[in-house]
Amino acid sequence: MSHADVRVDDEALDSPAGLVLMLDKPLGYTCSTADQGKVVYDLLPERFRWRKPTLASVGRLDRDTSGLLLMTDDGALLHRITSPRSHLAKVYETTLAQDLRGDEAALFASGTMLLKSETTTLVPAVLEQLGPRRARLTIVEGRYHQIRRMFAVVGNHVDALHRTAVGGLALDDLASGRGGCSMRPRSREYSDDVVTGLRDLRRSCIQDGRREQAGCGERKRTASLRSRSMRCGL
Repeated sequence: MSHADVRVDDEALDSPAGLVLMLDKPLGYTCSTADQGKVVYDLLPERFRWRKPTLASVGRLDRDTSGLLLMTDDGALLHRITSPRSHLAKVYETTLAQDLRGDEAALFASGTMLLKSETTTLVPAVLEQLGPRRARLTIVEGRYHQIRRMFAVVGNHVDALHRTAVGGLALDDLASGRGGCSMRPRSREYSDDVVTGLRDLRRSCIQDGRREQAGCGERKRTASLRSRSMRCGL
């Protein structure tokens, strides 16, 4: 009997292709099997390593960042979520080495901020101060170590970084062992209390894809008309 044929109470042991999983990633784990040390796949059932299509993380959280990580075997969904065009909101809570100056929110929201070694300014981000050295930051990009580098621009250092939400999906949707403070890694497949967030996520990605395809079609039509005009001597 193949693994796919195993049933529990007449239901498949694992979800079929199209699985999307929420994981509360603890510190010390990376998202790539190419990295040495602990990886997020160590937190999942062993059999998940052998799923076909492959279960992959949607974007990455580095070893020193904890919080919400989505994993899926839906390649189209993964591409849409991680595409720079998606502008999907991601929410982080950060603890800083120094007190906030007071001008960070305006600077982050200005759309003029430039990270070191880059030539393209950041898309505006929203900062909410939670305390002298704590802040909640919402970004729609996913540049390399973006939040750490943003605070470095203003002369501060991120001591702790935790992602709480991606799109309409939040860590609050995961059952906690101790009122949201469980030290044990938590994961589960989507159920009724997060299906709305997932539906919105998929709808957003589908709409982005349609806009992208429409734009591509329009560019092709324009190029075709230009080519015909050139052939006709117009």
